[in-house]
Amino acid sequence: MRFGVVVFPGSNCEMDCFHVIDKVLMEEVEYVWHQQTDVSGYDCLVLPGGFSYGDYLRCGAIARFSPVMEAVAEYAREGGLVIGICNGFQILLEAGLLPGAMLRNTSLSFICRHVNVRVENADTPWTNAVRQGRVLRIPIAHGEGNYTADAETLAALGERNQIVLRYCDEGGETTADSNPNGSVENIAGICSEGFNVFGLMPHPERASEEILGSTDGLLIWESVMAHYQARG
Repeated sequence: MRFGVVVFPGSNCEMDCFHVIDKVLMEEVEYVWHQQTDVSGYDCLVLPGGFSYGDYLRCGAIARFSPVMEAVAEYAREGGLVIGICNGFQILLEAGLLPGAMLRNTSLSFICRHVNVRVENADTPWTNAVRQGRVLRIPIAHGEGNYTADAETLAALGERNQIVLRYCDEGGETTADSNPNGSVENIAGICSEGFNVFGLMPHPERASEEILGSTDGLLIWESVMAHYQARG
């Protein structure tokens, strides 16, 4: 399987993603500079976290205009697998590849710590290696992770099972206290209608090795590989 990790000016998690794919998953991976316009030949594109273009306006609002994003959108429209992590999730929202928008955390503070998220849909390319309802412990690091959407969009996401992860407590309850940023309905990650585009605020690449204190994030990477292998 061949991964492409898209790098924007200001990204800072691309090396973490590259490391996990190369050294942990032992899969082929290359960096994709934001000015590239050809993403053919990759089996999965990763939009990593970081601060694209400094995030001086809305996070991801400038990155969506990078030349590579037209190619990413076309790749997604053709069914290609695209995962956006943290700032990558924000870019997917700004580019219209996922519905909804992102607000500042309700605390107006940058938050960096482990959180618990419950798997709401285990029948996706990103979660098929995880039991539905399982609680994953994965870190977040963001100041703008307060996902929001209008009532119509939320209803559609729910009806189509596009809500993949919700913040919860250790027992799996989606309480207000377990929601670190105030996101609507405790949403931590959603998929596109075709399930091939996935955006999430937690960082699975930072929870993919024992030395990091959790390997729960590895289940997301392994799900992608399982989906790819099953597709043949």
